[in-house]
Amino acid sequence: MKTFFVYIMASKKNGTLYIGMTNNLVRRVYEHKNNVNEGFTKKYGVHRLVYFEPIEDARAAIIREKQMKKWKREWKINLIEKDNPDWIDLYESLL
Repeated sequence: MKTFFVYIMASKKNGTLYIGMTNNLVRRVYEHKNNVNEGFTKKYGVHRLVYFEPIEDARAAIIREKQMKKWKREWKINLIEKDNPDWIDLYESLL
């Protein structure tokens, strides 16, 4: 069974946030970090993976992503800081 991921990227601690969903977290974060695609993360320098959660179902992952995008900024920051209080880049831990 395929695993999907909902993730949060940040420009810096308490900086600009981006929420996304993918079935290949390593590849997708690499794309963000290396500005492979034009878009929000390239424009605002959002290159630090600060949160992710695995989800077993694509539909559930899409719902979770949309839900999180509607959250107040404070809720997003609380989610990040619960497990990653220093906002370290989690990308290396995936490799």
